[in-house]
Amino acid sequence: MENIRVVGYEAARGNTPGVHPWAQEFETKVIRGEACAQMAKRLQDAGFEPDVIFAHPGWGEVLFLKAVFPKARLVCLMEYFYRPQGQDMGFDPEFSAPDFTEQARLISKNANLLLAMEAMDHGVSPMPWQASTLPVWAQAKTRLIHDGIDTSVCRPDSTAQLSLPDRGITIRPGDEVLTFVARNLEPVRGYHIFMRALPEIMATRPNLKVFIVGGQDVSYGHRPPSGSYRERYLNEVVSRLDPSRVFFLGKVSYPVFLRLMQITRCHVYLTYPFVLSWSLLEAMSVEAVVVGSRTAPVLDVIEHGKNGLLVDFFDVAGLAKQVCDVLAYPERYSGIRQAARQTVLERFDLQDVSLPAYAELLKECYSTR
Repeated sequence: MENIRVVGYEAARGNTPGVHPWAQEFETKVIRGEACAQMAKRLQDAGFEPDVIFAHPGWGEVLFLKAVFPKARLVCLMEYFYRPQGQDMGFDPEFSAPDFTEQARLISKNANLLLAMEAMDHGVSPMPWQASTLPVWAQAKTRLIHDGIDTSVCRPDSTAQLSLPDRGITIRPGDEVLTFVARNLEPVRGYHIFMRALPEIMATRPNLKVFIVGGQDVSYGHRPPSGSYRERYLNEVVSRLDPSRVFFLGKVSYPVFLRLMQITRCHVYLTYPFVLSWSLLEAMSVEAVVVGSRTAPVLDVIEHGKNGLLVDFFDVAGLAKQVCDVLAYPERYSGIRQAARQTVLERFDLQDVSLPAYAELLKECYSTR
């Protein structure tokens, strides 16, 4: 960006061989924090003194910044605080409950975040449930400000179309299209539940085309013992699917994602109790009908029957039934489409909601410095 100076830094070393496994991640954070602080010190030596520091503390960079710039107001994006029970860990009974070692590793993962929360002057959390995961004392200095959805870009478009020349198809609004999107196709985002519902959905809707977006890596949770979750759960149901009507797109560009959301007749969004995806709000902003999981982060946004539809995360049959109804009777859900966008405009719009809230926070930082 014009008039924005970007200064990078590099860690000078790796982890210590033989360090205790529960301490290894914190050591990683300290190494990154040291590198960031050393660069900050060089900026200070050159005469730079910030009024406000914005930072995401998740990777350790925040740890020592207040020692370098004690007068600066530190604002931390508090995205999530880990718990060994009651959130994403142990949520899915299909996978073994975390043992003591795994719980201890997760508790240790919070050490860096706790130090950041102690040092910060203000915290920002994007959603109510995510904020509620923080310790009570940290919630007291944290406010809700979502990153913001650019509703001028994420808007309905009746002329949208998407072509796959190698498959000989083009889709447009009005076509019978079902979508599922995740950064990577994995259980935390309900990929296994979606795939298990797909045979019934496709059998009931013989003209349906299904578009699945996401990579084969793992963003959250454990890796499978072998291969990828994408193949694991596809293989589970592939004999009951019509492969000519299922399109795995991998990772796509943002414009392609938006066109899919503008075209889809029904969009499925499932998640463990974890960080809410931007893709849900972007889908709502373009007036997609979302069938989402009745889990805490989704409940922050969707009210069943008003601006979206909710099903139990593990209810495969219920998911299939709800999706089929949306596909069969799209006209019934026109009000939900409009209410979905209105929700985003009122609560998450970048220009009218998020940026003014950040401007107010900056004003407060300057007034108390």
